Amino acid sequence: MSDTAIPSLYQWCGGSAALQRLTERFYQRVREDALLAPVFAHMGGDHPAHVAAFLAEVLGGPDDYSRRHGGHPQMIRQHLNRHLAQPQRRRWMELLLDTADQLGLPDDPEFRSALVGYLEWGSRLAVINSQPGASVDADAPMPRWGWGEAKGPYLP
Repeated sequence: MSDTAIPSLYQWCGGSAALQRLTERFYQRVREDALLAPVFAHMGGDHPAHVAAFLAEVLGGPDDYSRRHGGHPQMIRQHLNRHLAQPQRRRWMELLLDTADQLGLPDDPEFRSALVGYLEWGSRLAVINSQPGASVDADAPMPRWGWGEAKGPYLP
């Protein structure tokens, strides 16, 4: 089988429609969560769509987030000075993965391993970038996640 016949993680999970459903439902749940609701108290109505577009691009889908919102540097800017902590990060992960289960996103080990790998990496990076003194590299490339490999801005 050639590499072109292997679907991207984006295709495997159901594309933009699946990611939009995931982020919409997830952020509804966030608003009801005692630990996360304060973090997202000022979240705009378009936040779930922005996150869905970001995830789509990271997982091999269209580059809409980069073209419309400024790519990875803009995502980093959204986390500056938010003072996120590990308990919030862990709850964010738990709630997002539970929402993926509820909505029936693929649960095969290969897909979930890749998805969890990105979410762990990205959420830990968000915590780091939320601390005092963090800055944005305006040239930071968009991370790209695939089947068993990562191509992030901090990886060779």
